[in-house]
Amino acid sequence: MKNMSKELIKRIEKIATPIKIMHVCGSHEHTIMENGIRTLLPKEVEIVAGPGCPVCCVPSREIDESLELIEKGVTITTFGDMLRVPGSKSSLANAKAEGADVRVVYGINKAVEIAEKEDNEVVFIAAGFETTAPTTASEILSNPPENFSVLSCHRIIPPAIDFLINSGETNLDALIEPGHVCTIIGTKPFEYFSTEYGIPQSVAGFNPLDILMSIYMILRQVKQGTPKIDNEYARAVKDEGNIIAQKAINNVFKVESREWRGFPKIPNSVLELKKEFSNWNAREKYDIEVKDVKEAPKGCICGPILRGTARPENCSLFRKECNPLHPIGACMVSKEGTCNIAHRYSI
Repeated sequence: MKNMSKELIKRIEKIATPIKIMHVCGSHEHTIMENGIRTLLPKEVEIVAGPGCPVCCVPSREIDESLELIEKGVTITTFGDMLRVPGSKSSLANAKAEGADVRVVYGINKAVEIAEKEDNEVVFIAAGFETTAPTTASEILSNPPENFSVLSCHRIIPPAIDFLINSGETNLDALIEPGHVCTIIGTKPFEYFSTEYGIPQSVAGFNPLDILMSIYMILRQVKQGTPKIDNEYARAVKDEGNIIAQKAINNVFKVESREWRGFPKIPNSVLELKKEFSNWNAREKYDIEVKDVKEAPKGCICGPILRGTARPENCSLFRKECNPLHPIGACMVSKEGTCNIAHRYSI
């Protein structure tokens, strides 16, 4: 593996050109930072992190919706990372400390099991990109109990990338696409970034060789003047993706426009339950509506970090007031968050 890495770095150096490559995956950022990949690359090859952490992208509004559900006496179930994601004034962790019934589960199926055993109303906060949406869809299609419902916080990656390209703020030149997401939706939803915008792309796996090979593939496209989407992660990703998973998503969800943390409203970027499944839609079932939400704590630059225009080291709170034991911004909460990763691996 060491010899292969050296060979790939030599090939990258041979065709290197000034380029800014964005990835949108917390696991990719972890691999890059843990293995010091940025330090191995020629200076003109820049790798920036985009909105790749699904927990980090959940906006304050949706945390406030969860807190409103708690006020209605609902049992909240969610992934552990969600507990400390900040709302406009509080978090689920704070609510739990004050006596709210907030439970950590490892998947929606465990939340359904809780609802089956108890009489109280149970809501699962369904966070995640296209990778986890099929599991939510599958449980809804399995006719869960009446006292169960979902607060859908699922988000779709391609519209966020499209927003970043057209915003002109990030000025990205190329993309490393997320392997996990592409196992579900395939490569086709990303093709137009190359055909319409001339952006070189590669789908990457999650070990250091995957990342280096993807960078080389992108630079090779630049040298040849042939922007396209190369599939470096072909051992797991098919061009068409997982058709069965896609069918489940399409059967259960409709696509809507909503804000992400650090972003304004992104068109067609979130998944919400269709009308025929409204009995399991917590927003409709409990008639919750949150307005005028304050997005970020004072001094936090989580928004620019998620948009790829800043690094954690640019934040005045980083490694001081904000750290994994006391996260102020969402990017420090999850182990997939750019700030959390930087805290562990940067100098």
